[in-house]
Amino acid sequence: MIEHDLLVNVLSGIAFLDDATRPSARRLAGLTETQRLPGRQLAQIHEHFRDNMKVLRELIAGAAAGEVGAEDLRARAEAVPMLMNYRRFGNLCGRHCQIINMHHAIEDQAIFPQLRRQIVALRLVVERLVAEHEIVHELLLRLVAALQALARQPGPDSLAAVNEVYGALERVLLSHFFYEETQIGDAVGYYGIGE
Repeated sequence: MIEHDLLVNVLSGIAFLDDATRPSARRLAGLTETQRLPGRQLAQIHEHFRDNMKVLRELIAGAAAGEVGAEDLRARAEAVPMLMNYRRFGNLCGRHCQIINMHHAIEDQAIFPQLRRQIVALRLVVERLVAEHEIVHELLLRLVAALQALARQPGPDSLAAVNEVYGALERVLLSHFFYEETQIGDAVGYYGIGE
């Protein structure tokens, strides 16, 4: 489970998102278009999540401006596919949650173990990605709880709590997506993982 200090750092914006703390894999040269395809598909999945995050950010800004009430914010935010599917399936997935859930299972059970065996740098990258997934999981739980608290007791303090947790989630996800795409996107195709 997630360490409390690591979560505090995420919520404070300290160290966790510092790329200097992240292991990196060597760049792979001479990839074919076919080898680049898995990385592009990963980026497309992430783009769906980025779209969900924009909707959430706009809703929270609307609530802060008094344009969206607390109950409406909670209801509309929980209808965003990223949160709706998280509640249903317990993981971060997109509109096609079952397919992506299978994708994540393959990633955890087949792709990540294979990447770990390729070279030490990939093993370290995968371990970091797994740790970041735990952070995302915890932040999603906290966002849902903050939205529920806001609906129960609307006010500046509960709205500030939603904004703080969402801000941390947004920073982590945007950083995580870029890190994952740049560090393992090409490697999945290069090593033929999942074929």
